[in-house]
Amino acid sequence: MSSNIAPDSELPPYAGVTLADIILVLSPQAAAEANEALMTQDVIGFDTEAKPTFNKGEKSSGPHLIQLATADRVYLYPLSRLPEHHGLEAILESPRILKVGFGLGSDLAQLKSRMGIEAKNILDLSRALKSETHKHSLGAKSAVAHFFGQRLQKSKRTTTSNWANPNLTERQILYAANDAQVALRVYHAALALGHLPPT
Repeated sequence: MSSNIAPDSELPPYAGVTLADIILVLSPQAAAEANEALMTQDVIGFDTEAKPTFNKGEKSSGPHLIQLATADRVYLYPLSRLPEHHGLEAILESPRILKVGFGLGSDLAQLKSRMGIEAKNILDLSRALKSETHKHSLGAKSAVAHFFGQRLQKSKRTTTSNWANPNLTERQILYAANDAQVALRVYHAALALGHLPPT
């Protein structure tokens, strides 16, 4: 990857998804409809959010939100309002559907420890897109700057907000949805440029 990227402040903002593109999965019926749509996909964007921990030794009780994205929709599963998994296992454990995201280590560990879900066919773009200019890992912000020449805005206030809240704010909803769908968009862009092997 080239490192000839304009400073972050000079890049135009990444537009991302709109509220109209986001579906909050708040009932078993909504989950069934979302799962039906997601199970037809070959590749989906994937991320989770958890209420942050601030005290030393404190263990996360997350994930509290699971985000799954197609090219035109993002499905948000607030787990406090969906006490049962409602088909999430079928999607996340499917060996056929590729799940792509950034920095998924803690997400996968929390899914396994809290929900007993062992996600399969995962592509962590932070590792897959490592290069000489990004030797350790590549985050979503860097990837958006590289592939799209745009600035992905990541508010620390939103990042560290209470994701266990059953009533998410509009800011949280948009942030979480973008986290999942931007991974899918970066995946397709990287694939088209030959930065990833074809699936």
